[in-house]
Amino acid sequence: MILTVTPNPSLDRTYEVPSLDRGEVIRATGERMDPGGKGVNVSRAVAAAGQRTVAVLPLGGAPGALVAELLDQQGIEVAPVPVAGATRSNIALAESDGVLTKINAPGPELSDAERELLLETVRQQSREASWIACCGSLPRGLAPSWYAELVARAHAAGTRIALDTSGPALLAALRERPDVVKPNAEELSEAVGRPLATVGDAVKAAEELREMGARAVLASLGADGQLLVSDEGAWFGSARVAVVRSNVGAGDSSLAGFLIAGGNGPEALASAVAHGAAAVQLPGSVMPTPRDLDPAAVTVTGEVPTDRVLKEPVT
Repeated sequence: MILTVTPNPSLDRTYEVPSLDRGEVIRATGERMDPGGKGVNVSRAVAAAGQRTVAVLPLGGAPGALVAELLDQQGIEVAPVPVAGATRSNIALAESDGVLTKINAPGPELSDAERELLLETVRQQSREASWIACCGSLPRGLAPSWYAELVARAHAAGTRIALDTSGPALLAALRERPDVVKPNAEELSEAVGRPLATVGDAVKAAEELREMGARAVLASLGADGQLLVSDEGAWFGSARVAVVRSNVGAGDSSLAGFLIAGGNGPEALASAVAHGAAAVQLPGSVMPTPRDLDPAAVTVTGEVPTDRVLKEPVT
């Protein structure tokens, strides 16, 4: 079982519009509602793969009730942490030319009691977990050190933990040695404080995160592929993709694929790449099922192309 922790979940409403004209009345041509948050997406991807997952998340108000209902409909067990504030509602406006405009609400502020209840719920639910995946931004009321405390508690209980966050929360958690961290290229660049122009730059940055405490680094490099750096070495993975339809949740799908395959070594990287490549070829935030995967399109090598210039360099 893979346990996910999403401290700041959301109810995501997406409206399809012909174009976005400021100051005008815009009539939507389509709409959908999804449970949102990076950890929620990991659970959705794990469930789509036919594996058991439990989602721990603070939920409040009518939006929180809808998030729980939508997850239940997708076969995901929910361990809700009741909070006084309402779960945030995010809005996305998808134009016909593919441009996506997102409005993300800040979310509720958690009290000290709610903070402790969230940690205790993770402890209770993690007894059967092979991995805990902690993902996303922290809500108001949780200090940047909150993830560090969660990592320390997970390790004390003997559970492996994967972390997908950024900024001060990532840097603070590194001292507790998370088993794997999953930055994208921009987050990796931010963590080391310099631009990344080549795959070699990304490898060096990943090694620096390991020196700061991460036991392994799974880095998403966008269209360039994915990188895994651990005690066992460094591997680079990529996949042929026919058409990119949406990259929403693709990184979360990759992390799910990595953990489903054991969370270590080139086989897990190949699974991560296959899941990410499948996700970008599906509409919206739809998560791939085993039928959507194309392992034959994936290449993983220990000969990392360090001189390769990134198609989307981070400056």
